[in-house]
Amino acid sequence: MNQSLLYPRTTARRRVVDLGGLWKFQFDPESSGEAEGWTQKLPAPVSMPVPSSFADFLTDKDSREYTGDFWYETEFVVPGEWRDKEIGIRFAAAAHRALVFVNGLKIAAHEGGFTPFVVPVSDVITWDAPNTLIVKCNNELREDCIPVGITTTLQNGKKMAKPYFDFFNYAGLLRPVTLTALPKEHITDFMVQYELSGNKAMVHYNVETTGSNRVTVTVFDEEGKQVAAKSGKDGVITIDNARLWNVRDAYLYQFVFRITDGGTVIDEYSEYIGIRTVEVRGTDILLNGKSVYLKGFGKHEDSDTTGRGYNPAMIKRDFELMKWIGANSFRTAHYPYSEEIYQMADREGFLVIDEAAAVGMMTSTLNFVAAANGKPTAFFRKETTPQLLQNHLTAIEELIRRDKSHACVIAWCLANEPETTDESAVPYFEKVFAHARSLDPQQRPCTFTSLMTATPDKCKCAELADIMCLNRYYGWYVKGGYEISDAEVFLRGELEGWKKRCPGKPFMFSEYGADTDAELHKLPSVMWSQEYQEEYLEMYHRVFDSFDFIKGEQVWNFADFQTGEGIMRVNGNHKGIFTRDRQPKAAAFYLKKRWERLGNDFKSK
Repeated sequence: MNQSLLYPRTTARRRVVDLGGLWKFQFDPESSGEAEGWTQKLPAPVSMPVPSSFADFLTDKDSREYTGDFWYETEFVVPGEWRDKEIGIRFAAAAHRALVFVNGLKIAAHEGGFTPFVVPVSDVITWDAPNTLIVKCNNELREDCIPVGITTTLQNGKKMAKPYFDFFNYAGLLRPVTLTALPKEHITDFMVQYELSGNKAMVHYNVETTGSNRVTVTVFDEEGKQVAAKSGKDGVITIDNARLWNVRDAYLYQFVFRITDGGTVIDEYSEYIGIRTVEVRGTDILLNGKSVYLKGFGKHEDSDTTGRGYNPAMIKRDFELMKWIGANSFRTAHYPYSEEIYQMADREGFLVIDEAAAVGMMTSTLNFVAAANGKPTAFFRKETTPQLLQNHLTAIEELIRRDKSHACVIAWCLANEPETTDESAVPYFEKVFAHARSLDPQQRPCTFTSLMTATPDKCKCAELADIMCLNRYYGWYVKGGYEISDAEVFLRGELEGWKKRCPGKPFMFSEYGADTDAELHKLPSVMWSQEYQEEYLEMYHRVFDSFDFIKGEQVWNFADFQTGEGIMRVNGNHKGIFTRDRQPKAAAFYLKKRWERLGNDFKSK
């Protein structure tokens, strides 16, 4: 089966069955499950919701912190009338790696916990009868996989994940699992790119299929009126009087792709697509040829109980809050998000910096401390680097293949806070950037986020980025509290250095923020108070507004989120503008006033 990673949709020729619900679940701390026959049946399971993270459902600490192998089991039935179709099981995300068994047979493996994979099962299923689906997952962290970390063993023999990143290592079948039935000859992928001329849009397209029959593409506007049609697996569609997709002003055309044999439709797939162009010109980020200023957040997929699991109610709430506060963008820190989030961003007109799960590329289990003190770790000189690079490149392939047609995606972020102060980072990221640029038909800008110690005199990789993204915490990890006046001096000094080193390149702040207790008010302010969070933001914005080449501000973080335990983390990271249950802190009202005042074209020439 030529695996199609297209989002699963039921059409006239396709069928999709949601396999979510309560599955059987069991930990395997000794990694003995395969030898003991767990591929046939789990011996002592408990129930576990799918999709979700497993960590926050159970009440004992060993379960929440569990590191190692763990198993899921369910049953599914494939109706006999589907015998003429290709049957697959699509996993939208299985963190961080998975082995899949159907009726006791191992049929697939996948590395990487945030992008989908499809398992072909036509040859191993029993028709019109229950089939057993068993998935062995593993959430151990390693230095040759992303996200990066290590796994240690405690004195009591239990494993413990030690992330090189500052968020909780949630794992499991995080996103929907679906049973799919596709025609034998079907559409596996498509790509679109755009060229604008006056009021016309030329849509260059390419459709991939498993056969050789005729392909047609039909385009409908939002009123359902056909506006264009074309035959052939590749070509150019011209749309007259095209309505362009714009920031917070989305317009989506429905593209219907069909394979036909005479008058018979063999396969059909449709997608809602926004027509727009993205480019960097000088210090401007251009959408449809017009400068845009990014206002928004770094985020996390993180909520009570479900952890990093797919949560459509929380997705809806997050978008409503972002609209309320006047944001127009966000970054998918620090991994690709659920596909449904991009669909909503397409519909709502939000700009998305789409990030690979390449976080933790600095040897430190307290990365927020290491990022501030500049201790070199020679991360890209390790024996594990070649395998890490291969896994990183594969993750980028899967990210771009999945998200390349979303109008909301305006840039690819290829890593978060890698150690770019060492020369060994240069050949590594030259390969990463070249690979990403070779994959994207729309040639979106590529970037990475720069850690605090990668200052203009030390960063070795700034020239690779089309947009330079800065994560900076002057006033929090460095020169916090009463020293914030010095923090402003340091911040301005660094930006003057970047202006000299990278003239003609747009910069944006992809992280800046201060931990804040939602119940703490203090006059005069102290660190952790709501008053200090607002003072901190005011200082940064004062600096941003005085440099023309700063073309975006994405606060860290949208909402408080869970991290590992530590003396600098009180039940998580509290830099959120909203609490973890999505209620506003005082700073939310300050940001709302600022962002509603700043137009999307702020700093345009």
